[in-house]
Amino acid sequence: MGNFLKALESYEKAHQIKEKDLPPNHPDLANSYSNIGQVYHKMGNFSEALKFYEKAHKIKEKALPPNHPDLAASYNNIAAIYENMGDYSTALEFYEKDLEISKKTMSPNHPELATSYNNIAAVYDSMDDYPKALEFYDKALKIREIALLPNHPDLAISYNNIGQVYYNMDDCSKALEFYEKAYKIREKSLPPNHPDLAISYNNLGLVYQNMGDYSKALEFYEKDLEITRKSLPPNHLHLATSYNNIAGVYDDNGDYIKALSFLEKALAIYRESLPPTHPHIENVMTGIDH
Repeated sequence: MGNFLKALESYEKAHQIKEKDLPPNHPDLANSYSNIGQVYHKMGNFSEALKFYEKAHKIKEKALPPNHPDLAASYNNIAAIYENMGDYSTALEFYEKDLEISKKTMSPNHPELATSYNNIAAVYDSMDDYPKALEFYDKALKIREIALLPNHPDLAISYNNIGQVYYNMDDCSKALEFYEKAYKIREKSLPPNHPDLAISYNNLGLVYQNMGDYSKALEFYEKDLEITRKSLPPNHLHLATSYNNIAGVYDDNGDYIKALSFLEKALAIYRESLPPTHPHIENVMTGIDH
């Protein structure tokens, strides 16, 4: 958390200098707003992140041509916030604007184009439109397989995401196949406390839990939690997900006291970080009442 606060302080000081020296619609001022927004985004403070991303976007709309890559990046940032806040239709609208510019300004095998496809797929996945999600994830994967080295972390992201769709479709064997591909790349290419490695542990835990192998599931969930506690702020949504998943295993095992303890930890984070109507809050409340 300290690193985020230091970054925020540094960006805000830089921004104050730019405000004095530059006209109000200068692109460098927009970049400054974006940097501050990104820190708030990483901290899980989505309302503040959106405020700064929108300030950046207003400047870029006025100062840049309509197909400029920086404008695409701005659409992408705003979309990511709406996605995090559970407003999937608005997120999709902004991701599609990003994709429209990216298609015009990049080669068809550019890795950034893969990211645009990937982001749209993620929203369709959240909306439970799994055929559409697979369609866009597959587009992203094909680009990355051509453009990237076989152990590149972005390739792991593609495998992971496709695994997630298969998991959501209750196809555990397919999910496990893609999750393990992602995990093998991350194990080789990332430091041992990297958040993406925690995501792999979490996803493997989900599959084993769904397959009824609760000891294996708990083993992976605890590895995920260990990394997440070290690498993210205490109110980060990924930490809430870790607590929620461990609660699920204890619930499946009939250890309701431990399950309740972890559900309450997850709920406290969700209430601090999300709008009160967000589905995550409703789901955890249902688990506690149950």
